[in-house]
Parts: sequence; structure tokens; C-alpha cells
Amino acid sequence: YNALSEDLQGILEALDLRDVTLVGFSMGGGEVARYVSVYGEERIHSVVFAAAIPPMLMKLPGNPEGPLDATKAAGMTANLTLDSDAFYDQFTKDFFSPNADGHILVTEEQRQEAVALSHQASKVAALEAMQSFGITDFREDLPHITVPTLVIHGDADGIVPFEGSGQRTHAAIPHSELHVVKGGPHGINVSHADEFNQVLLEFLKK
Repeated sequence: YNALSEDLQGILEALDLRDVTLVGFSMGGGEVARYVSVYGEERIHSVVFAAAIPPMLMKLPGNPEGPLDATKAAGMTANLTLDSDAFYDQFTKDFFSPNADGHILVTEEQRQEAVALSHQASKVAALEAMQSFGITDFREDLPHITVPTLVIHGDADGIVPFEGSGQRTHAAIPHSELHVVKGGPHGINVSHADEFNQVLLEFLKK
């Protein structure tokens, strides 16, 4: 995540972007948290955590509220290593299903677009990203955020459960706004696009 935030700073500097709103979806939320912690808020107007992984996913003795246990994480890594086609097929079904129950809330065309997008990453990069989003601790990054903040999360997210992530992020940033998408899976930006976009646009007006 240090490398990801460094890349982001490089883009903002190269384009001299200021008064920026950073919208971090899923593991991108970790990048937002780490960026602010390392580079500050000079260029930042506001931030958004959308179905995002902070504060920390992995359940450990020091992080008992983490929603991802080591056994499940190891299983995901093994499945991706063994057969990436099968892994992405199942992952995208879980991604767009409330509580990953298989009841997909997007069209098959939209799901296949997500599968194709997943395949753009090399297996090495995907495995490294999977490890990073599981074990990286953002709890010390979040208190650095003082700009306006929106947390938007589905209450039926089977990939990054709300109670262990979005709810805790909202609590860690006392001034943050929280919007919970009822029945929303992980991919709320697609499954509940109208609601997601309306909430985001209203926040951007502030």
C-alpha cells in the first residue's frame, strides 16, 4: 500500500491536481487511508470509502473484529493459485450477491465484464494484492483524515462485511457521513448504481 499511495501521489503531482476527492472502492479504500496518512491533505478536498476494506480485514488476536479469518484467506489464495478462471468466476458471483448467497443482482453481461477486468491482472499481481488487502492494518492511518468523508457500504456485503469494515471506519472517523445500502452486496456501484451515484454526487456537491 505504500507503493500504491506513492503512485497516486505521483499522478496528483504530475497533473498538479488539487481540491481532489479520492474515491476508494474495496481495496482502493486502503490506498486512500494510506495516502492521507503519508502525504497529508494538501491536495485533497474530501475522501470516500466505498465498500472499503479499512480498518483491517484479517481477524487476529490484536484485531478480533476483523471479518476475514486466516482459514478463509488461505483458501482464497489456494483457489486463485490453482485455477484463476474458476476463482474469478466464483468471486464475481459472490461480489454481486447479497451475503455471497449466489443470488446475483447484476446482469450476466455485467458480471462477465468484471471477470474480464479481473483477468487483466497477472496472477502474481493478483496474489500480492490479495495478501495486501487481507493483512494490511489501516487503524493508525484513519485518524489522520480530517477532510469531509463519506463511508458507503452494503449491509449484505459478503466479501468485505460491513460490520467489520465500513461500520468501524465510520466510528474511527467521527466526522464521517455513513450511508448503508440496504441489501447491497460488495459491488454496490453496479448492483445499486442509481443509489450509489446519487449519494456520491450529493456528497461531491459539498
